[in-house]
Amino acid sequence: MKRKTKVIMLIIVLLLLLSFYLYYQNNYLEVTNYSLENEKIPSSFNDYKIAQISDFHNTKSKRLTNSLIRKLKQEQPNIIVITGDLIDAKKTDIEVATHFIEEISNIAPIYYVTGNHEVSTKDYEKLKENLISNNVTILENKSIFIKEKEEEINLLGIDDPSIIRDSFIDDSTITRTNLENISYDKEKYSILLSHRPELFDTYVQSNIDLILTGHAHGGQIRIPFIGGVIAPNQGIFPKYTSGVLKKDSTTMIISRGIGNSILPFRINNRPELVIITLKN
Repeated sequence: MKRKTKVIMLIIVLLLLLSFYLYYQNNYLEVTNYSLENEKIPSSFNDYKIAQISDFHNTKSKRLTNSLIRKLKQEQPNIIVITGDLIDAKKTDIEVATHFIEEISNIAPIYYVTGNHEVSTKDYEKLKENLISNNVTILENKSIFIKEKEEEINLLGIDDPSIIRDSFIDDSTITRTNLENISYDKEKYSILLSHRPELFDTYVQSNIDLILTGHAHGGQIRIPFIGGVIAPNQGIFPKYTSGVLKKDSTTMIISRGIGNSILPFRINNRPELVIITLKN
């Protein structure tokens, strides 16, 4: 076999391996489990399970969507929370997002907050109607009680700050104001659904126990021992992309999300379903 032929065959093999790797990274779901212990968690919420989905971006991958639905059914969470960007402003497909919600609506109660992509599209009102018709609770700068037996915890949700952003008010100020205007029992264990992880210090100032966020897509491309490469509102080598952060009495979990936005692919960063188990 001639040297040139060998080189061509090697290139073809490498391209095939690269194609398979990219397909695997973008279409094979990873489930991440966290166990959170806090003395404020009531005993009736011991082993209470929360499934977090973020940045679905109305993905067209049937393999990924079917895997996500199947895993949710297997996990049987007490509630499902969606932390923004269910749709994608650049390629909005309300039907894809709605079909996904229909498929999971019987698994557990669903709670939802907006992301920047919902804010950026004229189709959000239609999505909102579809969510409500499927019994999804939309937390628009408000709180509710979640009850187990006779005990309760707070579940708060805030709109993405870009919904009212202008040149005079930054995202941190908007978020802080929204949180200050929500009435809830601060003596009870409190969980906040919010799209933006980069506002961690603002959440800490509000003394919320647990914040569930997304938005960063895990940094899109992850480099071992370094982390994510790029994220919205954080730029290159962002600080908040994945995992658990703790400061004072506040814990934040960042989902790497399901779909893509900045780049049409992921590297070393598979789509993620987060499962949180509360421990008292």
